Amino acid sequence: MSNIENLNQTITEFYDKMSSWEQSVVKETGYSLAQTHTIEVLGTFGALRMKELAQKLGITTGTLTVQVDKLVNLGLMERTPHPEDGRAIVVQLTASGLDIHHQHHQLHLDLMGDLTRHIDSEEAKVLLSCLQKMNQEF
Repeated sequence: MSNIENLNQTITEFYDKMSSWEQSVVKETGYSLAQTHTIEVLGTFGALRMKELAQKLGITTGTLTVQVDKLVNLGLMERTPHPEDGRAIVVQLTASGLDIHHQHHQLHLDLMGDLTRHIDSEEAKVLLSCLQKMNQEF
């Protein structure tokens, strides 16, 4: 097997395992994976315009509107008019939404600690650099 085939197989296997872990963790919360990802992005970046949030999630603003409606109704997110652009809407997490973000984020940090416990600091730097370069290709 060539290096590129081996890399493809390994990344695919990692993605499948990570997705399975994420599904199982999210299932326990009672929120959908899409809702959790929306909370995760807003928790990381703070208040965003709807268009910015849709871009970060890789979905349309129409799809996002449905997601935001659900999260607003659950009291996890709020919409406010943009202070400088009356046509734009800004969404942000409520205190309850921030609590969920912190809990989910901690689960990710714990998992990363477990996954990287046998990787030394130099290997971690190389891994991070490689993943950042790969992410830029999207």
